[in-house]
Amino acid sequence: MAFLGTAVWRVFGYRHPLGPLCRARCYSVQSEFTTEKSVPYAKTLKQEDGLSGPTKPLPRAADAVVIGGGSLGCQTLYHLCKMGMTNVVLLERDRLTAGTTWHTAGLLWQLRPSDTEVELLAHTRRVVSSELEAETGLETGWIQNGGLFIASNKQRLDEYKRLMSLGKVYGIESHVLSPAETKELYPLMNVKDLYGTLYVPKDGTMDPAGTCTTLSRAATARGAMVIENCPVTGIQVQTDHMGVRRVKAVETDFGTIETPCVVNCAGVWATKLGKMVGVNVPLIAMHHAYVVTERIEGIQNMPNVRDHDASVYLRLQGDALSVGGYEQNPIFWDEVSDKFAFSLFNLDWDVFMQHIEGAINRVPALEQTGIKSTVCGPESFTADHKPLMGEAPEVRGFFLGCGFNSAGMMLGGGCGKELAHWIIHGRPEKDMYGYDISDYKYNQLLGKEYTFDFPPHHDTIRDECMTCRKAVAVFNMSYFGKFYLTGPDAKKAADWLFTADVNKAPGSTVYTCMLNEKGGTESDLTVSRLEPGPAHLPLTPESNGDAYYMAVGGGVAQHNWSHIRTVLQDKGFICTLTDHSEDMGMISIQGPKSRDLLQEVLDTDLSNEAFPFSTHKIVTAAGHKVSPDFIRSGEFTLERMGVVYKAKAHLKSPFDPENKRVKGIYSTD
Repeated sequence: MAFLGTAVWRVFGYRHPLGPLCRARCYSVQSEFTTEKSVPYAKTLKQEDGLSGPTKPLPRAADAVVIGGGSLGCQTLYHLCKMGMTNVVLLERDRLTAGTTWHTAGLLWQLRPSDTEVELLAHTRRVVSSELEAETGLETGWIQNGGLFIASNKQRLDEYKRLMSLGKVYGIESHVLSPAETKELYPLMNVKDLYGTLYVPKDGTMDPAGTCTTLSRAATARGAMVIENCPVTGIQVQTDHMGVRRVKAVETDFGTIETPCVVNCAGVWATKLGKMVGVNVPLIAMHHAYVVTERIEGIQNMPNVRDHDASVYLRLQGDALSVGGYEQNPIFWDEVSDKFAFSLFNLDWDVFMQHIEGAINRVPALEQTGIKSTVCGPESFTADHKPLMGEAPEVRGFFLGCGFNSAGMMLGGGCGKELAHWIIHGRPEKDMYGYDISDYKYNQLLGKEYTFDFPPHHDTIRDECMTCRKAVAVFNMSYFGKFYLTGPDAKKAADWLFTADVNKAPGSTVYTCMLNEKGGTESDLTVSRLEPGPAHLPLTPESNGDAYYMAVGGGVAQHNWSHIRTVLQDKGFICTLTDHSEDMGMISIQGPKSRDLLQEVLDTDLSNEAFPFSTHKIVTAAGHKVSPDFIRSGEFTLERMGVVYKAKAHLKSPFDPENKRVKGIYSTD
């Protein structure tokens, strides 16, 4: 018999006798996958080979085609039908759940720090635990055994207390337990190193096969078609009279389906599907694993356990446990195979070891518990650990519902509903910005600063704030989005997009909100009305009519760009949107002495009378043209920073005589 403790010994290189099972299971990871292992469910949707074609004839046309028969694909299909779009088709290249869904752990935790995610999880739970069974009479395999979050330090316990408060707002029962109360609830747990736990009695576990079977039957009962064993070979795109690329049809070896809407729910294969239409899908495939133990006496009816600090979870599996977590040194699946179906990789114990060590610490009985099976399959992950959802800006009608970072089952119901609403009504019901298709260049840097306590650079930030308040400070805001809107219908577009009247005299700058079709706010930004005529700066577009320059916050720039383009296309406005975000710089000079500093290098009068707020001018700084915009917040910008000029540093700043903060003020030769 192989024990979990034995696996740790082997990884660390100690001499310890290994049983026959461990000798059979402890392989090094290989590039090939196998179909010989099975996940620990009573049933899967896998059937015997021998099918030579699709399970149903393909229709000539459909209002939408969902590609991928996993959790997200089935949930999206189901919710499209519930919202009234019944002429929809789901295409699965093999069988339902064959890619990554079939081997998922199926955990559902109701509490997360985001209120939107709490609502998404709550909807998934309602669908899986009650709505589907009431609608179809079929059981989904939902098991409500509760969930337990582990706090091994004070900061984690404080976080869980906040989660409990958030849960109260949404009616989610939860309790913060002391170590003694935790031991009473979970007698096999080691609580000596705990500060406490968060217990959510109505958390539970979903069965992927049962859930997807029930979803597909509920959808087909409403008119949808689920066609298995039908790989997609291509997606046709056509360009309309306005030059906009739109989805036209889905191609297979067994026929073509004309459709204006394709939903990419292909999981780790979503990138390949995106390439068919020229859409970048920024996700990567990784090996993701768990092991299933032999029987553990006394584990029956225990809640699932999540220890975030140890990066491990313990999922109740009848009278055993599934043990897994997120790998710190994952193995990437660089060449995603199109032939992969109901398959698994061999487990690399060097990678998996950290989970075993954390699991044994939490439940010591595991050290002498046998390993029944290993499950290592592919999962898709994104850079910001958030899913990719929404309409791709490159091709209208091409929607993404992928990149779920091993949380596709628990988020599937809520996200499937939002994606269906997005497709039918043009936008989701909830604030899904965090899941929207975007470019998060700065998340890695910002991640180091996320904290509920003072950040590491608190003292530096304090000094900078005081300098800005009393003297002058310079901020590099070049990460902002910089867009130009020009053309015959630019004024009409501006009137539709912005809440404030931006059609003031040329030279004005207006701070405004940008709205969507439902009257909701997409963002706030500044809009400057430009002088018509030839270009005033190297990057300023020439315009014979109305022209506007928009400065948009860097974190929402891509989102705003896609929103504006969508409005222009849907409303038929004849105008051009130009993005110069990467070509132009933006510097903000703030503080009571900012004008004094700028007056030394600019050739224009910066007094309130000569240069009031909410105006802009083209001026010369050290012999070069720039555009300074004074807006209501007092922000000052120097643009067109693509050219590098020689500079020399002054040793002292007149605004920082002790040279505490400013190490050099630069001027051109």
